[in-house]
Amino acid sequence: MEKMSLFFDHSSTTPLDPQVLEAMMPYLKGEYGNPSSHIHSLGRSALKAVDGAREETAKLINAQPDEIIFTSGATEANNMAMKGLALPRREKGGHVLISQVEHFSVLNGAKRLRSYGFDVSQIPVDNYGVIKLDEMERLIRPDTFLVAVMGANTEIGTIQPIKEAVSLAKGINPGVHFHCDATSSAGWIPTDVKDTGVDSLTLSAHNFYGPKGVGALYLRQRASLEPLLDGGFQEGGRRAGTENVPGIAGLGRAAALARTHMPDRLSRLGMLQERLWGGLKEKLQFLHFTGHPRERLPGHVSFWIEYAEGESLLLMLQVKGIMAASGSACSSNMLAGDEDELIHSHVLAAIGVPQDICSGSITFFMGKDNTREEVDYVVQEMPGIIEKLWAMSPAYSDMLKEIGTGT
Repeated sequence: MEKMSLFFDHSSTTPLDPQVLEAMMPYLKGEYGNPSSHIHSLGRSALKAVDGAREETAKLINAQPDEIIFTSGATEANNMAMKGLALPRREKGGHVLISQVEHFSVLNGAKRLRSYGFDVSQIPVDNYGVIKLDEMERLIRPDTFLVAVMGANTEIGTIQPIKEAVSLAKGINPGVHFHCDATSSAGWIPTDVKDTGVDSLTLSAHNFYGPKGVGALYLRQRASLEPLLDGGFQEGGRRAGTENVPGIAGLGRAAALARTHMPDRLSRLGMLQERLWGGLKEKLQFLHFTGHPRERLPGHVSFWIEYAEGESLLLMLQVKGIMAASGSACSSNMLAGDEDELIHSHVLAAIGVPQDICSGSITFFMGKDNTREEVDYVVQEMPGIIEKLWAMSPAYSDMLKEIGTGT
């Protein structure tokens, strides 16, 4: 019997859609021209592909084509937005404000800005991982020039109130630049840069069925950033380097497919999400869901289980043919500082998950190809897996002894 292989880790990547691969293939084979060499036909063909993809990417987020800058991915786009805005004012200094639950490309980008002399503050979140708008209001200063809040968090699924945050920030300081890392949300939920009012936004192709190694930065018209790369004049002089034509063509097709199929996907993934959430809640003890119960990514279910270690849980799921993700860095046996100090997930820490019991954090992020039967299989297998982990847990054994003795 062929081993089952079920993919529930769409938080890390998504499979390449066959239609996306089809759109890429001509530029991996005969159409090998450079878009900058548009005097001849091969160059013009490549330029046409890039321009077409720019239009489709812009449509996905309700932007203008000339507001789209193609990058090597989300990390470059986030760095471009933050450092490109900050470096021209390095002599002047200023204040940067980010949320506690940002991706490492934003967190570490902010650390770099701090090393350059900028002040950096973090916006606290509540127990669901939603930014506290009253705290954000308190933290914004006259010299705050950059605010960065992600669209949604892949670890706990929570969607942030971006429109309200932008309105609040600009109401206090009209000159602030608001950046949104929408890597986890663009292509999954409606994303409208005009409606929200963000000044820049990051998206990544491989997070919505496109190829790896290509992404985009939306930069509002009249907003200016200093380029990070010196070289030629590609991307309107904002990002030097020969364009990744096959990848960009794939991003454009993935964006078009996401826009077309989003309503159906939202409905279907919502149904699967409810089925998995309800099934796990019914079958498992000591279960704690993470993230907002309603304002969360479609098809996303995240939780931690007391007395169950995350890495062991992932390995036992893999034996059953189920691929999921650990939402906690403390399950990876990485060490920081002291010899026995485990690195704790900054997201789980921000929402108040105790460090000593966070290692059972798991994320199931379903995609367009997952089925009800697959969800039911997960619900069926989870209790037996958890019981095996509890049987190996000294903490669980101690808990049972305490209950048994009445202490």
